[in-house]
Amino acid sequence: MADFNQILDAGDVAGGVINVVVEIPAGSNHKIEWNRELACFELDRVEPIAFAKPCNYGFIPQTLDEDGDELDALIFTEQPLTTGIFLKAKVLGVMKFVDDGEVDDKIIVVPADDRNNGNAYNSLEDLPAQFIKQLEFHFNHYKDLKKAGTTKVEGFFGIDEAKAVIVESQKRWTEK
Repeated sequence: MADFNQILDAGDVAGGVINVVVEIPAGSNHKIEWNRELACFELDRVEPIAFAKPCNYGFIPQTLDEDGDELDALIFTEQPLTTGIFLKAKVLGVMKFVDDGEVDDKIIVVPADDRNNGNAYNSLEDLPAQFIKQLEFHFNHYKDLKKAGTTKVEGFFGIDEAKAVIVESQKRWTEK
């Protein structure tokens, strides 16, 4: 398997089209994570089925969030994407998130070339309001059965804030 952090970078952050590697397909309760040291995917844990991911979940190569992991991405598509693929993704915004006291922001993206929807999604406002509510509910509660109250969605912000978060995470990557 290719080491995504070696063959890909974050993409064209200024232009709003980034590279995203899929870890978890939408609807899965398997917490699959990229293991940077081994350059492969690893099943970290199995979550309760009630907390299956509401969308595809992945990471942006050559970035580090404040929690020490690659910066996360939430990928909105109608169909689940397969673990281990990457896509060019259009940045729509960021979900500011705290997990167990650590910043763990999530960049919200869609495929950059979505002919099924006529590339209709260009900002958070274009996404279904119910989807945003589902994201907020999921991430506020997905650890409730183990460690209630340890996660908090702090809000949803637009493209400029998302790009700033990505740029900061690129800086952390180069400084590591």
